[in-house]
Amino acid sequence: MEETVRYTYRLRPGAQAVDALIAEWHRCRYLWNHAVAQMRAGDRVSFGVLSKGLTAKRAEMDWLREGSQVAQQQELRTFAQAHDHAFKVKGRRKPSFKSARKTQPSMEYTKRGFSVREGRLILPKGVSVPVVWSRDLPSEPTSVRVYRDSLGHWYASFVVRREVEPAPEVSGSIGIDWGVSTTATTTDPAYDLPHVGHRKRSAAELAKAQRKMARRARPRGRAQSKGYQRAKREAAKVAKTAQRRNTHAARVWSRKVVANHQTIAVEDFHPKFLARSTMARKASDAAVSTVKRTLIEYAVRAGRKVVLVQPAYTTMTCSACGTRAKDRLTLGIRVFVCEACGLVEDRDRNAARTILAVAERGHTSVESVRHSGPPSEVSSAA
Repeated sequence: MEETVRYTYRLRPGAQAVDALIAEWHRCRYLWNHAVAQMRAGDRVSFGVLSKGLTAKRAEMDWLREGSQVAQQQELRTFAQAHDHAFKVKGRRKPSFKSARKTQPSMEYTKRGFSVREGRLILPKGVSVPVVWSRDLPSEPTSVRVYRDSLGHWYASFVVRREVEPAPEVSGSIGIDWGVSTTATTTDPAYDLPHVGHRKRSAAELAKAQRKMARRARPRGRAQSKGYQRAKREAAKVAKTAQRRNTHAARVWSRKVVANHQTIAVEDFHPKFLARSTMARKASDAAVSTVKRTLIEYAVRAGRKVVLVQPAYTTMTCSACGTRAKDRLTLGIRVFVCEACGLVEDRDRNAARTILAVAERGHTSVESVRHSGPPSEVSSAA
């Protein structure tokens, strides 16, 4: 059995290659913004229509013809997919304009638009970039995305096929409840993921770098000095380090959970609303979305059973008898007490066990389970 994955490598482009990549990015950005303008004007923006428009524009504009048609077509294909997805998924934002100052360069090439020869990535128009091969590619890549991060580093992300090695069968089950004070509370305390606070620990260093940026900033409209650029890079490096530490912690924890459990019940929690609350900074530091996405990715790859449980009423429901509390538990109440069976349990631990119980009954929503009566009635109703 094979799977499609991405292998990402660091690039070491020279000055000429960087200029060529930036120029190509500005062409792709122009086409993206033109498509956004068409969308807002009410015109059709399917890939077929945009592709025909690209052909006409390349015939008119020498500047566009100097770039890669493959990269430009892929930019329009990505726009069309994002546009269609915005109409299919409720709450999804439509594509917006890309700013030359705020948006990082990113271009994608299909198989006919690039090659790998003698350890270098060969792009259209004679652009050759050395690649830092940290590991071998498992197969011939079908596409590549070339992009630059906030530190100014360039990367190549190849899409390849590789053999899936099935993980050994295990018999354990685990329920996971997301939180802020503890990032992940599970049914087994040995697998809890504590809130380590990487961003909080680097907050003072980040504030120092940002103050340096503010002192060196020039008025709007004037080119920023090299000192400002250095200060901006320092601030980006601090933020990037905290982000990478969160990602590493999520991967280590996810591998541990996946290796020892066959069934993984995960609270289908969407923490967007926390960004508008007083817990926004701490919630961002917890990086719940990153941890959740990593866990599900690793579990699916290993062939584990993953059940997403809606978070409604999980905190108010007793994990022992299924009775729902009459009143909502405020954030200040950290202990759950069941009036029906007398269970006294940590609030988040009880929620994790409720999530697992719902998953084992074959439901994906706590609302679909009866919460009154003896446990035998609850089981028969499930």
